[in-house]
Amino acid sequence: MKIVPELYYLNEPELSFGYNQKTSDPRDGLMLYGPHDCNKIKGQINIGIIGCYNQRAYLKEYLKKIHQPITSITADVARPFFPGLDAAFGIHINFENVVEINIKEEEVKKFLKYNDGHQRVHKLSNLFADELIKYQNEEERIVSVWFVIIQDDIFKFGRPKSKIPKSIENVNLTLDKKKRSTGEPFLFDFMNQIQEAYDYEINFHNQIKAKLLNHKIVTQILKESTIAYEQLWADQKKIDLQRLFDSAKAWNISTTLYYKNGGLPWRLGDIREDVCYLGLVYKKLNGDPKNRSACCAAQMFIDSGDGMVFRGNIGDWYNLETKEFHIKKDDAAQMINQSLEAFKQKLGKGKYPKEVFIHAKTLFDEDEWIGFTEMAAGKSKIIGVRIQNTDQFKIYRDFSFCVPRGTMMKITPERAYLWTKGFIPRLQTQIGLETPNPIVVEVTRGSADIEQVCKDVLALTKLNYNACIFADGQPVTLRFADSIGEILTAGKNVVSSILPFKHYV
Repeated sequence: MKIVPELYYLNEPELSFGYNQKTSDPRDGLMLYGPHDCNKIKGQINIGIIGCYNQRAYLKEYLKKIHQPITSITADVARPFFPGLDAAFGIHINFENVVEINIKEEEVKKFLKYNDGHQRVHKLSNLFADELIKYQNEEERIVSVWFVIIQDDIFKFGRPKSKIPKSIENVNLTLDKKKRSTGEPFLFDFMNQIQEAYDYEINFHNQIKAKLLNHKIVTQILKESTIAYEQLWADQKKIDLQRLFDSAKAWNISTTLYYKNGGLPWRLGDIREDVCYLGLVYKKLNGDPKNRSACCAAQMFIDSGDGMVFRGNIGDWYNLETKEFHIKKDDAAQMINQSLEAFKQKLGKGKYPKEVFIHAKTLFDEDEWIGFTEMAAGKSKIIGVRIQNTDQFKIYRDFSFCVPRGTMMKITPERAYLWTKGFIPRLQTQIGLETPNPIVVEVTRGSADIEQVCKDVLALTKLNYNACIFADGQPVTLRFADSIGEILTAGKNVVSSILPFKHYV
């Protein structure tokens, strides 16, 4: 049978802001109408700052600056000016009540000299995490969001495979590989402390997030050059180039602050009520290609746009032949049950969602699908959707701009190509510098209208509250999958309850 592709254009999804006003660009909506939760989250907010003296000073100066309008050198439709924190979000920081925790700079410098990446990152992350946990346990002043401001060297040398420059001052504190995971405690406590570092991934960001999950401490991690490049850099050309992004950074940091303070900046404009979207998250526990062990979790997003993360089990989910992840029937049932009950109790006003769309990058096997559907029987309709990137082909146009974002090529009733990047009329430019590739959207289990599924996926590209941009190239169900998996597996025994999405970004 000959297949004749059909080409459609899906209108840009609108977002809802204050007073139920709608527009497609988050920055337009915030400037004109304020955030969606403008009547719930407004006025004075209390924050905390942890870092060394100079870095805290840089951040306080910057936070005061974003209470005023900020314009980039080449402000245009695609880079609109930032009107100020209070003007855009209706909130302002109480600078008389900012909680500050000092991290000694000499301690940071000392640990940055450790050659062993595990020891270096573990000790640096503990400098910050231990103080935050101590404050929560011992102090009474409530802090809704903690800014963790770090030196660029912590960012540079706190990542996987990072190596510090050779120096005679470097410290060679390490353990032989055979002794790193013996499972037996050492006789001396200081040796156990050294061994503990090997239970964690070499990633400062992920270690901080993982160590604070069980304490439900919300953080925003910033490196100093993001907000203080003019004070730190000497290259004027580099400074002038960075100034192009001043307004964009103000939008992003302010949006994240509002969201992590408990407010929704925006929500989907055309709400499909009682529908939720589940993005499956998998992460192998180590780099051994022959190891099948992986962690499984899920991100759930509801019609309001907010989300939460469920930690699943650890098991031999990785298939060495297909290079795909699949969970067993009982684990699939447990995961969908957690999601449905959370929706009913916290989000659905005492009722289950009508439809649950499960997004994954791979196909669903028979065992896990039976687990999903049997547990949801009589409660919700389950639909499995596979979403993949592709570079199989491109569409070119005889115009000065590329294919519009929202273009959809329907191949079969269950499969379509969707361009989530492309030319955006509102911005008079495109997302990305190259001719965009589509993503492949396919209903692989259950039944649903492929056009509606693509509309949902396109809308979910606009729910990244960790930035204030027109749209992402990936739906939020998959956009943060890798980073969430890395946080959940950043440590050997990371403890996590069902937590809002803001704890992970």
